[in-house]
Amino acid sequence: MGSDRFATAARLKAIGQEAQARVYRAAARRPVRRNKLTGRAALLALVLCALVVALAYPTRQYIAQRSAISDQRRQARQAEQRVEQLREEKARWQDPDYVRAQARAHLHFVMPGETGYSVAGSPQDGGTADARSSADEAAADRPWYHNLWDGLDNADAADAAARR
Repeated sequence: MGSDRFATAARLKAIGQEAQARVYRAAARRPVRRNKLTGRAALLALVLCALVVALAYPTRQYIAQRSAISDQRRQARQAEQRVEQLREEKARWQDPDYVRAQARAHLHFVMPGETGYSVAGSPQDGGTADARSSADEAAADRPWYHNLWDGLDNADAADAAARR
């Protein structure tokens, strides 16, 4: 009887080993499918996204500040250039010959003993003689300071007439 038991146990063991061998062979033939996104990969992706979100605003601020700094430097260079131009112009105005030349060109000044001429309709006068009235032509032929005094006299006469 003991040998029957032994034979049955040996048979069961052999059947189990054969079944196990069949399962292994079937598993070897079938491709193994694994989940492509593991827990570690998901955690890594989450950490990377958090870093991108956390660093986006400071990075944007840094870039904006660098741009503002470069704009300020550009404006400072332009201001320095303008200051240098103004210094040069101030130095020119310290020269009496330059002042005389500017007075002649812009204010129509003449030196004592010289005769001043104005050409009607010249570009300096700003138009043509045909478009002016006779009073405008007379005013254009005189120096500016005569026109200034005439304007003051006319304004004073108009004010005196209004008071009466």
